[in-house]
Amino acid sequence: MRIVINTFGSFGDIHPYMAIALELQSRGHDLVIATMEVYREKIEGAGLEFFPVRPNIAQPQQQDAELLERLMEPRTGPRFLTEEVIFPAVRDSYEDLLAAVQGADLLVTHPAAPAGPLVGRKIALPWISTVLAPMSFFSAYDTPVPPFWQWTSNFRLLGPRFMKFSLDLMKRPHKAKAVAEFRQEIGLGDYGNPIFEGQHSPRLVLALFSPVFAQPQPDWPRQTKIAGFCFYDGHDQMPMPPELERFLADGPPPMVFTLGTSAVWVARDFFQESIEAAKRLGQRAVLLIGDERNRLATLPEEMIAVNYAPYESLLPRASVVVHHGGVGTTSQALLAGVPTLIVPFAFDQSDNAEHARRLGTSRTVYRKSYRAPRGERELRQLLERPEYRRKATAVSQKLKQENGPARAADLIEQVLGPSPERDEELAYAAGN
Repeated sequence: MRIVINTFGSFGDIHPYMAIALELQSRGHDLVIATMEVYREKIEGAGLEFFPVRPNIAQPQQQDAELLERLMEPRTGPRFLTEEVIFPAVRDSYEDLLAAVQGADLLVTHPAAPAGPLVGRKIALPWISTVLAPMSFFSAYDTPVPPFWQWTSNFRLLGPRFMKFSLDLMKRPHKAKAVAEFRQEIGLGDYGNPIFEGQHSPRLVLALFSPVFAQPQPDWPRQTKIAGFCFYDGHDQMPMPPELERFLADGPPPMVFTLGTSAVWVARDFFQESIEAAKRLGQRAVLLIGDERNRLATLPEEMIAVNYAPYESLLPRASVVVHHGGVGTTSQALLAGVPTLIVPFAFDQSDNAEHARRLGTSRTVYRKSYRAPRGERELRQLLERPEYRRKATAVSQKLKQENGPARAADLIEQVLGPSPERDEELAYAAGN
């Protein structure tokens, strides 16, 4: 079968779909990843077919610093991304994706790519939607913890009715006007807000995280199936830097400080405070700085800074990992089996931090409170209290027994097969 996967975002939004695509390709299917032009080399380098879909956002190092700050602002960043970047480009995205799915048997969509559901419904193409993190479900039973409403985790005891009311208030400003207008223009009925209920396929919703991380809730779409984390870190495309390999071999496990591929562009004083915290604890440290603009003039001898390293090779060799809470980094740290300190910046990062905290593997310090003295105190707890390491090891062992890409591929192949449900979906899509 020919399968098109439409995704959008940072490495954390690209890698899981590359893992699934490679698994499906190994089973004899033809795979296309349809996304921003900036990922062409990466995707084709992995042996996958690529198709460009707008908007094509420039690489962060080419972006205006003010734009990056607006994207990563905790309260207004998500709305700016959707209302100012993604939704105004929906016509372009739709046209590109229509071309990408010519001759396709199935479309797989990403939660931040609203053209996907439009294409699937308009041309009656079977489609599967996905979510990467529990927050995408906005469940009143597993209350999301946004970076600007951190208190929601404290009000869980008030019950799902109260939390649904609160979540409805949170959703109200997100109108998605540009998408609604274009949907009407192409003759589709109202199927819900594309940020919330409208992103979900009526046939199958794949949750690309582990049941260890989050359990199904009563208000999730009933067609949801949990596949598990889908790991891909590109170590074959970008191996461990030799100087980092030598550093790791020359001493005890270091702390690792990383902000992934998004928050790293608004790091501000994160790495300076991290260096000072590690010095106070007398620990070796690895700083994944992402870009030369984050490199400090001097570093203590017991520390090293590199732009990038594959997580699956590096994180298991750490004593503690300090990161921003992106779902990709969070899952890799859980797989590595090391305690973590999460410093959320924006989007779903605080919610991922809350799920990791509940597992007993992690502690959380919000960005505005992350200073060396506080970092030292939190890291000391992770280093000196053995229950964090014990629970991290237990979670890692469970994740290593899962195979997210294989499970996702199995579920996708079930949709491709003949079934009454598929016929019903085709009829539904044709009528809407």
